[in-house]
Amino acid sequence: MTALAPLVGRFTGPRVAVPPEPDGVVRAMPLVLRLEKPPAARTPVLEAAAAASLALCLDPRAEPGGEWHESVSAWVASRIRKIARRARGAHWTAVQDLPGVTWTVGDAQVRALLPGPVDDVPRVLARLQIGGTDLERDAPGPPPDGPVIWVNAALEMTVGKAAAQVGHASMLYAAARGLTAVPAFAVREAGPAQWARLVTDPAGVPVRDAGFTEVAPGTVTCVAR
Repeated sequence: MTALAPLVGRFTGPRVAVPPEPDGVVRAMPLVLRLEKPPAARTPVLEAAAAASLALCLDPRAEPGGEWHESVSAWVASRIRKIARRARGAHWTAVQDLPGVTWTVGDAQVRALLPGPVDDVPRVLARLQIGGTDLERDAPGPPPDGPVIWVNAALEMTVGKAAAQVGHASMLYAAARGLTAVPAFAVREAGPAQWARLVTDPAGVPVRDAGFTEVAPGTVTCVAR
């Protein structure tokens, strides 16, 4: 059984309200996006974010008895918040010493860090900016065979917001499909006509945002299928 087990009923069945944190502690998974000058393209950055988020949850250290299990299970049991920050150079090197998993797609890298309280983060992480930088939309072409995370293009999310959403999507997809390894996720944007089909497709796994930033509560930001 993976750390994603609590998501199976709550997020892949009929929609239910996610309960607040039972201990009152708000937790989040930090995602650190490596954005050098010039940065990697937007699509591989998002694909790395999706994979890194899931890789941490499927890591043996997140399983019962593992050193990460308590932190991951407490986070998954409530809202699976993610906060994306950006780093380059020495700052990127410094976050490699924090517990987590780095994933590489092409020349893009993202490190998913062990979830913890949002008001108690290591100094090396706290000094990294959350916003202020975005990446232009690229044209990656048709997705290859395999799972695809479709992003609602009409929302025009920042790269940090989109990184968090595709991270949610990879976790929910893995929970729904019973995955125990990280597949090669493709991330693509869907225009209005395609999006209308995706949100009604029973084979898709939707991500409904809590509405803390950028979008209204309940907005479907991604569909993984």
